Amino acid sequence: MSPPDPRPGLWREVYLPRVADAGAMATATYTLPLLVLATTDSPAMTGTAFAVEWVPRLASFGRAGTVVARQGAGQVMRYAAAARALVLLAAIPVLVGAGKGSAATAAVMALAALVGVLSQLSYLAAETAGAAASRQAARPHHVQGVLLGIDQGAMLAGPAAGAALLQWTGPGGLLGVISAMSATAAATVPASTRETPPTHRKTGPVSEVSGWATLHSLPTLTWLVAGLAVSNLATGTLQAAAPVIVVHNLGQSSAAVGAVWSLAAAVTLVAVACCRPAIDRWGLWRVATASAAAAPTTCLAVAQTHHFPAYAILVAVLMASEAGMTVVLRTLRSQLIPPEAFAPTLATTILLLLAPFPLAGVLVACTPPTALGRVLTALAIAQAVALTVAFTAARRAMPRQPAVCVPR
Repeated sequence: MSPPDPRPGLWREVYLPRVADAGAMATATYTLPLLVLATTDSPAMTGTAFAVEWVPRLASFGRAGTVVARQGAGQVMRYAAAARALVLLAAIPVLVGAGKGSAATAAVMALAALVGVLSQLSYLAAETAGAAASRQAARPHHVQGVLLGIDQGAMLAGPAAGAALLQWTGPGGLLGVISAMSATAAATVPASTRETPPTHRKTGPVSEVSGWATLHSLPTLTWLVAGLAVSNLATGTLQAAAPVIVVHNLGQSSAAVGAVWSLAAAVTLVAVACCRPAIDRWGLWRVATASAAAAPTTCLAVAQTHHFPAYAILVAVLMASEAGMTVVLRTLRSQLIPPEAFAPTLATTILLLLAPFPLAGVLVACTPPTALGRVLTALAIAQAVALTVAFTAARRAMPRQPAVCVPR
């Protein structure tokens, strides 16, 4: 394991709020589709809800980056987490009283959309604060590794706990716990959260367009984002289809879906812990290449399996390889993007990376459960081609970038 960052304020200012916010976000993201399935008993509606959850997120990103740049990461994260807590609390009596009728279906769809938007606002703010801390660190990939480890730790606990709460306490218990975590995130964000200094934020006009322009000027980052966006279509389809595959095709309980994601998070935590010393020893691009080769290979294997233990293990390996690529992307992103343009450009990159998720939900909604394996096979092939082209072009473009400190 890497030694902790010597600055005493980093845990209090950046990591602690991230722990609470990531817990709320992971629990909501992976268990709200289960809540939809439990409410509607419809695999098609589960895929539709996945799309409904992601479309508002994407629509809000351009404006969100501008707001974070102008108002500061701490303020945006605090208000977004507090609003999410209130929305979840308000939804409890509606869902508990509506049962499984049309009112419950409408309520859970609206809840998925609202929670999705607020979660991405808080995530964008948290990422901005984390990038500011990363730029000040001697080894930025270590800070990014800790942040990713926090996210994966939340995924380890969140899905399993959320699935168990839904099964044993119903929607009220599940939403109450997510609301409590959101309130904790809002309360722990200090006024001094690390972010781009106001003098930097005001040196020029900040808008949605500036993020696109900055990304276009960084070919290495552009290639990486393009390749990972295609990869996310395969990963997103797997995520959207997980309740259908596990419950409908493999005959397991809803709690088993949470167990799959918790196992994936546990394996990913180990991968992230190994990633930091691996980059120190072999360099950023060799780790990137290994991760990019493992992802489509594992996705193809997932599409072919028909046994739950094999499915769970392969999903865990796939998500671990995705984590390796994410460490690489986040490290380069924090170093290549100018601080004064970071929030709008971050919003642009996240927008492109998340754009495939609504399409993944539509694919699952339109695909019969028995045909999901064929869809995942085609997506795994596309993933392999996209990652090969993107990582090759990104590495070739790297020497033409402005001089930055990229750890080796």
